[in-house]
Amino acid sequence: MSDTAVSPPSYQCGGCGARVEFAPGTTALSCPYCGHRQEIAGAGREVREHAYAELASLPRKPVASVGAHTFVCPGCGARTESDALAQRCQFCAAPLVADAGAGELIAPEAVLPFAVDRNGVRTALGQWCRSRWFAPGSLKKVSEAETLKGTYLPHWTFDARTVSDYQGQRGEYYYVTETYTVTVDGKQETRTRQVRHTRWHPAAGTVRRDFDDVLVPATTHLPTEQLDKLAPWPLTEAAAYHGDYLAGYQALRYDTEPEAGLTEAKARMAPVIEGDCRSDIGGDEQRVSAVDTTYSDVSYKLILLPVWIAAYLHAGRSYQVLVNARTGEVIGERPYSTAKIVAAVLAALALVALVVAYAMSR
Repeated sequence: MSDTAVSPPSYQCGGCGARVEFAPGTTALSCPYCGHRQEIAGAGREVREHAYAELASLPRKPVASVGAHTFVCPGCGARTESDALAQRCQFCAAPLVADAGAGELIAPEAVLPFAVDRNGVRTALGQWCRSRWFAPGSLKKVSEAETLKGTYLPHWTFDARTVSDYQGQRGEYYYVTETYTVTVDGKQETRTRQVRHTRWHPAAGTVRRDFDDVLVPATTHLPTEQLDKLAPWPLTEAAAYHGDYLAGYQALRYDTEPEAGLTEAKARMAPVIEGDCRSDIGGDEQRVSAVDTTYSDVSYKLILLPVWIAAYLHAGRSYQVLVNARTGEVIGERPYSTAKIVAAVLAALALVALVVAYAMSR
């Protein structure tokens, strides 16, 4: 069942009456026709973290039971049903931005606005294509995206204080002199060598670490491993959420609950905590057999991160790439040149053969 119809704000240019949209790299809405600019109100509001303990008291429904909203376009009056927070009208292309705080889901607290525009995507894509190892030479000529869509993707961030009690072992190296024989010119010679061994000792202790802004994707529309490759994100540059930042772009609604997000955040904290345990154990090697972590002062927020989702055409096939719209980092699919790979393998084998031949000749 759909939610109540949403009437988005009217993004009409005060100069010529055309539509305005957020201008990347600014804090303003801009008209692509006459250049009129309108600063976003309240752009300096502080971003806040929310206590995780208060999450249970929020009047919200699970994502799975919340329907799509129905946008009523302020430009042409068309009605569009959508799960997105923001998109364009499919009839007149007017920006549509829902009231994020009016539904039964958690509203975004912060947004990292677009900084890389379409020209920036063209430059980043061209540099990325030219730098791919073992790519066909023709890939270097690719600089234009076949399709290009600016999208805000929802992520959770979590803060926490942790105290971890661990048990393990500390390994310390010691060396033993061993005697062995070799045959040189038909004669046996006795030689000695130092052989390393490890002596293990029980170890236990407590480590503490404060985590800030552990980032977890809150959408399943794109693979998590792909989104993680777009990091790092300059999260300290995030602005307090305002719908105007979304004007002219698509923004996805989260479909991963914050409870599942915290579970994933703890999984991302675990290797860092284990590293702290190993540092505390010391020695030459470490074994960590058990870690018991207590979490306190856990807080969270929902943040929207900007990504250009692009596809480029090469040799009749379309390849998808993602572009971090703050840093210009590009990740995604690419073709490989079989001829270049075979040539590299043959060159490596030839080098190995030369090294072996040289060693045998001595």
